Amino acid sequence: MASVISKEDWGIHEDQAVFLYRMENSTGAYVELTNFGAAIVAVTVPDRHGHFDNVVLGFPRLQGYIDDDCYVGATIGRYANRIAFAGFDLDGHHYDLEPNDGPHTNHGGIAGFHKRVFDVTVHDDALSFHLTSTDGDGGFPGNLRLTVVYQWSEANELHIHYEATSDKKTVLNVTNHAYFNLSGNKEDVQDHPLQVHASHVLETTEDYIPTGVWIPCSDPSFSRIKGLNHCYVLDETAQNKLKRAAKLCHEGSGRTLEVYTTYPGLVVYSGDFLSSDIPGHAGLPYRPFDGICLECQYFPDSPNHPDFPSTVLDIKAVYNEQILYKFTVSPE
Repeated sequence: MASVISKEDWGIHEDQAVFLYRMENSTGAYVELTNFGAAIVAVTVPDRHGHFDNVVLGFPRLQGYIDDDCYVGATIGRYANRIAFAGFDLDGHHYDLEPNDGPHTNHGGIAGFHKRVFDVTVHDDALSFHLTSTDGDGGFPGNLRLTVVYQWSEANELHIHYEATSDKKTVLNVTNHAYFNLSGNKEDVQDHPLQVHASHVLETTEDYIPTGVWIPCSDPSFSRIKGLNHCYVLDETAQNKLKRAAKLCHEGSGRTLEVYTTYPGLVVYSGDFLSSDIPGHAGLPYRPFDGICLECQYFPDSPNHPDFPSTVLDIKAVYNEQILYKFTVSPE
């Protein structure tokens, strides 16, 4: 049975209409999305006793997303995470990008996809969000056409499919920046057990730029970290196939989130710098460790690391990547 999809007006941004969509399955579990940033606004699922809670951070009104600078729930592009010193070389040409994280570019620059209003197509069982990013947008080459498809299943699985083409050779790395809190925002995430299906993590500088070294997750130097903002190299390497990435649990509610993806990496960000002035769904501004991001993506700064999995999108190629969030409950 397909999810029931509804729509309501949510406001205007730069003369463009913004809507709030809901995809609800027959169990009453639902996902809310907006075409502002093609963002996940809410994921409401049951605990082991059948009580429903929203398990992602979000804002009850559009203004929260307009003012937000923590990428809450948003689609990230053109390039998720950092590109060192806001530039890269491609086919003998150097491209200067917008620095927005010290000297580096982060999450596509100052006006990345998280601040764009997408066009929407409503299907029987899915929502497609469409965006055209023009040649030179943020410094990136090529007229890029991106489609983000969301599907919500009877089994409480949220499937995200990214597809894109460009009329010039370019680089692309798209992800979603949802912050998860399986307690239903009743407590922070520091006691959420997390398993990542990776044996290595990328070593980075203090400003999160990869050095090119892969560190074993068992390395004592890695175990002494406080907070997480790291890219894990996923163990399974099959391309164009969903593979296990992570499992997040909350023992009190029994909720479990399993993450699958076609991407080679998973950035785990524990929300160390999370903050907001506008109240979220629970009526309070967000603070550090209120949510954890599980960002499936290519490696940070790949355009400057030829030994990393390539993020180059050729003219006749189709970018095709997937993320699957599977929500379940465990018995007491």
